Amino acid sequence: MPASGCEHFHRFKTTGDNLDTLKWIYLVFVVGSVSHLRQMKFCNSFCHTCRNRGPHLHACLECVFFGCHRHIRDHNDDAGHSFSIELYYGQVHCASCGDYIYDTDLDDIALKNRMQAKKFHKRLFECISWDPSEEERQLLTNQTKKVCVTPETTIGLRGLINLGNTCFMNCVVQAIMHTPLLRDYFLTKHHYCKSAQMACLVCQISELFQQFYNGEKTPLALPDLLHLTWTQATHLCGHKQHDAHEFFMATLNLLHKHYSENTQNQNKTVHHNNTGNCLCIIHQIFTGGLQSDVICQSCNGISSTTDPTWDFALDLGSVTEGGRSPCSLLDCLESFTKAEHLGGKEQIMCEICGSKQDSTKQLTIKTLPVVVTFQLKRFNSSAGVKISTAISFPEMIDMTPFMSKRKDELPVPSDNRYSLFAVINHSGVSAIQGHYVAFVRHHYTYWYKCNDDIITPVTLKDVLASEGYILFYHKQVLAYE
Repeated sequence: MPASGCEHFHRFKTTGDNLDTLKWIYLVFVVGSVSHLRQMKFCNSFCHTCRNRGPHLHACLECVFFGCHRHIRDHNDDAGHSFSIELYYGQVHCASCGDYIYDTDLDDIALKNRMQAKKFHKRLFECISWDPSEEERQLLTNQTKKVCVTPETTIGLRGLINLGNTCFMNCVVQAIMHTPLLRDYFLTKHHYCKSAQMACLVCQISELFQQFYNGEKTPLALPDLLHLTWTQATHLCGHKQHDAHEFFMATLNLLHKHYSENTQNQNKTVHHNNTGNCLCIIHQIFTGGLQSDVICQSCNGISSTTDPTWDFALDLGSVTEGGRSPCSLLDCLESFTKAEHLGGKEQIMCEICGSKQDSTKQLTIKTLPVVVTFQLKRFNSSAGVKISTAISFPEMIDMTPFMSKRKDELPVPSDNRYSLFAVINHSGVSAIQGHYVAFVRHHYTYWYKCNDDIITPVTLKDVLASEGYILFYHKQVLAYE
């Protein structure tokens, strides 16, 4: 009998064609590596009771039933069916055991499907089987202490001491520390570096994640992080107040730079994939693609370019199609992706016509990152004053209406829904004056206000009622590229 943690599943998989059914469900509804399988997955993956599409959707292995985490249990009780498969991670649940199970045949199915999927696509975050080293095995054997983490735990919440006008840095650090995929990446210590920690921002952020999530409560001071930023992003040097958005962009750039330099030193090759895109953790999480289409009004010729972007800077002064100033995040996105007429002195040379012509220019989103960051452009650089226009923003947002339309391709169903997990706010009259605070989501349903070293619980209503300067949204479902 193969290694298995469930005697019920051993009997189930050796009966009839149950194992073949499991393989088919895994291929279509867990992997879905090609377009027609993704189409089938998209059309059928919803709870048959409440019509919810997730998270934690399960498929019954004994009949045609899909259920959310609650209704699959009701189905198990009503129909007397024991086995279901969770459609995101591909884990099989046994109702008789009341737990997810381990079985070597399930491992083989998962591995074969992942290998097959690689022939067509690369998963955004590749699932690699963990084979612990001898040192890791010894650590697991000797580590007998277990920590029970409840939804109400405050592990991961730590205040940050203001070192003198460093609230702009503190709030960005809080947002980074609560970015789910970055947290998972650094807490598993994927970063190995031979450089001195003081010279590598990736090392410092990695250590900071360990300090945030070690269970301690006392506030942290970040002089080393501040000094490293001063030396490598000189425009942020000095004790005056700086723009939190500028610090965020500089942090991403330095993380990318140090990660790439370290990888090149180790492997002697540039860490890129075959399309030339950087594969560092920062680019995998934050990089999207912004498409610009210029259409000649004379010949209808289209010139398209796509540029990478780490965030979307949204103007608060442009009017929407309804002729009014934006009052919501959706209004800002509508204005951002609205076609703009270019005429008169703004005419662009048309290569087809061979002369300058009136044209329209439109920005759309070609590819969405895992984390979408919106900067509401509240600081007018020319006037030096802050725009305090009230802009509402939602807890959940669907980015599909703002995506580029590919006329020559059939649309591939994808879930472009995002959930809010952090907000940075500014109070004051200009970027170089005032104070920054951050709201962060903790364990999906709890929100906290981070005001330097003071952490206080707040409600979602409090967060959504705040002014909003930088908004962080995380993709709800990670798909295949």
